[in-house]
Amino acid sequence: QRESEQAYHVGTTHLHQDQDSRSESFAISFGGALCRNNLDMVLDGPGVDSQLFGMYMGRGRQELDNHTSILHAHPNCSTREVYKGILGDNAHGIFNGKIYVTPEAQKTDAKQTNRALLLSETARIDTKPQLEIFADDVKCTHGATVGSLDPLALFYLKSRGIGGVEARKLLTYAFAAEVLEEIPHEPVRAQLEALVLSRLERLGEA
Repeated sequence: QRESEQAYHVGTTHLHQDQDSRSESFAISFGGALCRNNLDMVLDGPGVDSQLFGMYMGRGRQELDNHTSILHAHPNCSTREVYKGILGDNAHGIFNGKIYVTPEAQKTDAKQTNRALLLSETARIDTKPQLEIFADDVKCTHGATVGSLDPLALFYLKSRGIGGVEARKLLTYAFAAEVLEEIPHEPVRAQLEALVLSRLERLGEA
C-alpha cells in the first residue's frame, strides 16, 4: 500500500485454511494519512502452516495500524508472525495481534513478534501482542520491542569510516530487511527494497 499520504485506507483480509494447507501473507504499508490493515485467519484443519509478515514506514503525521487475529482450532498447526515498523517525525503506529488456541488445538506452535524502530522523539507506537491459550500441550510465544537505533552499532560503523547519515541508513534498512527478504517474488522484493531505500535517503535531512 503506497497511496497518497492524504488518503484513508481501510482493508480487511479473511483467510480460511483447510487441512495441510500452507499460506504466506505480507502487509507492506508506506502511504495513507490513515491506514488500517485487518487480517483474520482461521486454521480450520490439522497440519496447517501459516507465515504472516508485515512492514510499515511512517513519516509526517501518518497513522499506520495493523490488526491480526489468528484462530487455532485444530491440532498440529503452526503460525509465525513478524511485523516491523519504522516511524519518524510525528508518525503513529499500532499493532494489535491476537492468537486464540482452542482446547482441541494440541501441539500448536505459534510465534508472534512485533518490533518498532522510532527515528524521532515524537514518533509513537502502541503495540499489544496477545495470546489466549486453552490447550495444555503447545509452544506459543509472543513479544514486542520498541526502541531507537543502537548507538553502539552506529559507533562501530562510524569507526569503520562510514558517515553518520549512511550508518543510520544501513542500520534502518537492515531492520526492515528481515521482512523484505521473506518475499518470494524477486521483482516485487526488488521494488519494495528500492522504495525503502528512497525513503531512507531523507534520513540525513531529518
